[in-house]
Amino acid sequence: MYYAEGVRKRVPNGWMAQFEEVMQQQLECSLHAELGKLQSTAKAEEAEVSRKDFEGFKKLFHRFLQVKGPSVEWPKINRPPEDSIQPYDKIKTKGLPDNVADSLNKLVVVKLNGGLGTSMGCKGPKSLISVRNENTFLDLTVQQIEHLNKTYNTDVPLVLMNSFNTDEDTKKILQKYTHHRVKIHTFNQSRYPRINKESLLPVAKDMGMMGENADVWYPPGHGDIYASFHNSGLLDQLIAEGKEYIFVSNIDNLGATVDLAILNHLMSQPNGKRCEFVMEVTDKTRADVKGGTLIQYEGKLRLLEIAQVPKAHVDEFKSVSKFKIFNTNNLWISLAAIKRLQEQNAIDMEIIVNPKTLDGGLNVIQLETAVGAAIKSFDNALGINVPRSRFLPVKTTSDLLLVMSNLYSLDAGSLTMSQKREFPTTPHVKLGSSFTKVQEFLTRFESIPDMLELDHLTVSGDVTFGKHVSLKGTVIIIANHGDRIDIPAGSMLENKIVSGNLRILDH
Repeated sequence: MYYAEGVRKRVPNGWMAQFEEVMQQQLECSLHAELGKLQSTAKAEEAEVSRKDFEGFKKLFHRFLQVKGPSVEWPKINRPPEDSIQPYDKIKTKGLPDNVADSLNKLVVVKLNGGLGTSMGCKGPKSLISVRNENTFLDLTVQQIEHLNKTYNTDVPLVLMNSFNTDEDTKKILQKYTHHRVKIHTFNQSRYPRINKESLLPVAKDMGMMGENADVWYPPGHGDIYASFHNSGLLDQLIAEGKEYIFVSNIDNLGATVDLAILNHLMSQPNGKRCEFVMEVTDKTRADVKGGTLIQYEGKLRLLEIAQVPKAHVDEFKSVSKFKIFNTNNLWISLAAIKRLQEQNAIDMEIIVNPKTLDGGLNVIQLETAVGAAIKSFDNALGINVPRSRFLPVKTTSDLLLVMSNLYSLDAGSLTMSQKREFPTTPHVKLGSSFTKVQEFLTRFESIPDMLELDHLTVSGDVTFGKHVSLKGTVIIIANHGDRIDIPAGSMLENKIVSGNLRILDH
């Protein structure tokens, strides 16, 4: 622990536990006092929300102080039993019942919408970035659910979990969906205070969000969904409307569409054996070695993240042969189970300690949790090994190039791999720093190249693409510092390395 490191050497072992307990109590008292001062500066309309937020933060902080060392003991880790991770094909072979609409009417789609587009050089919520034919992530989500509701004459609502970073901008844009056949609800993640790495006390001086307080708050990871969904009142409202399951996914995962086979599997379980939590996993490739995986631990299915792995075993964790699958963060969770566990304060998630440095150089930490880590708290939890196509995240402009290209076709908000592509894997694309920001990325392509036969693309330096360029096999384009490469319109590059300087000037 941070606060005990300096004193361990000076205090005899017998006193250590007692000493740490006293220190913990003092730290918690100091934290509670500081939170009380902050709370007193809240506006009247914010008081109740911030009180609930701070109650959640106190619980998280208490657990943070109690955790010693890695949260797993490596020798206790086992591979999950065969039946605890089902192949998707086995679930799909059951077929669909006649009453698909009945099942859909018990479903709610939840999208995690707390993130900003800053990593792609965009202001505002990431969900408002255009990804295909001028459609944003949010547009595609609404189109998908509207298509379901029209096709099956159902009422599947969309719920957005916003953060204080995305709420205002998202609500403004929601007005454009008023006449779509989708009910849209929102609720906000908690707002927690960043704490000083040394003193472990909040950096904030008041509840304000502007000026010097702009970067002293944070949304505490998507594991906060259980508490904030419950606190918002929306959980109870949806249960009262007869809803039974939520399908949760990241809004930037374009493969995370409602899957009727998985929904039917959930709904067709006998009552006593109802599966309360399904995690969609998929086969790991070398690109996914850091992704969380499912293990059997102390008799429960559990999510193991790289941050929990003792340093000596990190290479083993990354091994594709030992840990063959990873978590897509597409989750199907029982609403009644969330309510029960939340009321019993029984949802147990490992704490992620995320160190940050503020603009002024102050080192802080933020305490976070991950939604999938709660799997061990639910009954009859299950992993389903789904096709890779259900994991299509857009985290970078390299991903964006793939989903904008002719590798995919768009139908009713859903992207599917083109049938003209002979092999089902997506190409490996690595665009250099000149392409990081979406606006700059777009100016470098007069049109998106034909990539149907591409295996691997690496682009580095000042490179532009003319119209109707075709890329096949392995293509590497490297413009050295000070050079520029313009790929001419209509070019076909197959298994080529292009380097040096190639300028095409208008005349």
